Amino acid sequence: MPLGPYPPELLTTAQMARADRLTIESGVAGMALMEKAAAAIAAAATAFLVKTAGRRVLVLCGPGNNGGDGYVAARILRSQRFKVRVAALTPPDTLHGDARLAATSWDGRVEDAATCDFKGVDLVIDALFGTGLARDLDGPTAELILRLNAWREETKQKIIAIDIPSGVDGTSGAIRGVAVQADSTVTFFRLKCGHLLLPGRLRCGTISCAHIGIRSNVLEKIQPQTFVNEPAAWRDALRLPSVEGHKYARGHAVVISGGASHTGAARLSALAALRGGAGLVTLATPQEAFAVNAPALTAVMLRVADGPAGLSALLEDKRKNVVALGPGLGVGEASCALVETALAPSPERRAVVLDADALTSFALAPDRLREAIRAAPGPVVLTPHGGEFARLFHGQRWERTISGAPISKLERTRDAARDIGAIVIFKGPDTVVAAPDGRASILAEASPWLATAGSGDVLTGIVAGLLAQGMEPFAAASCAVWMHAAAADDFGAGLIADDIIDRLPAAWRRLVSIQP
Repeated sequence: MPLGPYPPELLTTAQMARADRLTIESGVAGMALMEKAAAAIAAAATAFLVKTAGRRVLVLCGPGNNGGDGYVAARILRSQRFKVRVAALTPPDTLHGDARLAATSWDGRVEDAATCDFKGVDLVIDALFGTGLARDLDGPTAELILRLNAWREETKQKIIAIDIPSGVDGTSGAIRGVAVQADSTVTFFRLKCGHLLLPGRLRCGTISCAHIGIRSNVLEKIQPQTFVNEPAAWRDALRLPSVEGHKYARGHAVVISGGASHTGAARLSALAALRGGAGLVTLATPQEAFAVNAPALTAVMLRVADGPAGLSALLEDKRKNVVALGPGLGVGEASCALVETALAPSPERRAVVLDADALTSFALAPDRLREAIRAAPGPVVLTPHGGEFARLFHGQRWERTISGAPISKLERTRDAARDIGAIVIFKGPDTVVAAPDGRASILAEASPWLATAGSGDVLTGIVAGLLAQGMEPFAAASCAVWMHAAAADDFGAGLIADDIIDRLPAAWRRLVSIQP
């Protein structure tokens, strides 16, 4: 799994190629970059070999600059008295540019990768293809990768990938035919989107990002809009309580409860909104559910609000600046009417968070939701999981890119946010947050224990709590996703939704300890 923290910006393969090109155009030799990249790889390999008392390394080199990195890393490791073999997909004299120059630095034997064996090898370095791969792997190359993965499984020996495991699309995270199963990946300058998006993320093992001489000022020209969802990306937007502050300054969130037999989800959201930082939280309940909700609440307030009219009357209080609805709400026209009431134009700015049944209720009428969002008096955040996303955006056509790779989860979320005019949190182990203006974040790591009933309801509440305080909406959505994951990670095995709420103070302490 990935291990952060990382630089905040995430790049596509095209953006990384441009960063390389801008650096070389500024006067830095391509071979200088390659030498530093290879040194980082050799250092990672050395650390592993020293730890395991291994001595024998096989470097698999491809036909491009990734292979060039491999040749230089092989030379460095041999100079450190490791026993190094090199096997290549193509003869070194068929290479071009810096890759060919790098290959000349290795004066040892070069085996044919298609027929090489892994017997007696302690570590394999995958330098076959980097993030620039733009086709599916097949034929002898695919067979080589399958043999390599089988060797790893049988021997329990390790693989270090250069830049990204060969066969993983650096932009989409898709598997291009087959892909290496690496135990560790060393990438350069910035992570690529494919390092964090599934299924590619599962092939990377632990990820480290090495600095090889590309200056960060090239980002001013590249202007990336995708970020690792870690505090470095949004910490400055966080609203923290001040000594002279009071609860009303931290906002008042309203969470809508379902009927008497479906109240628990909304209570989870309400308590999470309070733990998420809202100064006050009211659970708006239909009269039939009042007696069920009342005994279960303490810090969260309770008000009766029957149907759209009751909700509209409750929202006349301009201090109520966020509404969250969907968890346990029920699917149907009644829920659609409540959503439209929450989104109705108002002279007062009001944010709305929609999840679960509030989304599914519009599955057959997404245009109706789109129109309501356009009229909303403030930012709107949607928090679908995969099924809800598919139901709501079923009219979208997710075609393949020109290179043949499927459209990534990142681009699907980005397109959905632009289309519906709201911030979209597409939940999952690689949760993506996207805003209509194109900004997006990808969660670096999430606990598998988050796959539990009520987990999404808690996330809805955290988003509402952060929005109530006036946090910038895209930052609030990204922060909520991170806090949700951090709280789950703090608890660990056996997690249930209530535990996420209980661990939110620990997530807050982590954030407060980070210097802005």
